[in-house]
Amino acid sequence: MTAKGGKVNNMESIPKKGTPEREAMIAEHWDCIKSMRGVAGLSILKCAVEGDTTEVSGGHLTNPALRRVLLRMRGESVKGKLIVICTRVDKEWRIGRLSGIRGVPPEFVDDRVFTDEQEIQHEIFLMRLDALPENAGHPENYHEGWKRRDDNWPVT
Repeated sequence: MTAKGGKVNNMESIPKKGTPEREAMIAEHWDCIKSMRGVAGLSILKCAVEGDTTEVSGGHLTNPALRRVLLRMRGESVKGKLIVICTRVDKEWRIGRLSGIRGVPPEFVDDRVFTDEQEIQHEIFLMRLDALPENAGHPENYHEGWKRRDDNWPVT
């Protein structure tokens, strides 16, 4: 509590652009993404042997800044989230953006076509990181969640 009775915000912020912490986090993310080549799905962990998840380490297990950013990204609203859209099975992918309205298809964000599924995953991470406010996840940004009455979801 502060002297005036207000709450002190002890939450850590998202690392700022150009800081060593942010650059290390981005490098760790890319190392994890590369090591997952050939693995179905995606986890931000490093495989001891590329494409073999028998032995994993690093990533969100050992990098607190990366873990914090991923948790806060996952907590963001579905509206406007960037996603991978496969345009040719196992050959081409593009980045799309969700409308946040059930039944409305995503739209492509640009004309880029990726031929490597790992590259597009990392690019989406970088785009979302750049868009994430430094105070994302702080109490002042809290809302009641995805089943609010203003988000086109049926309230049960």
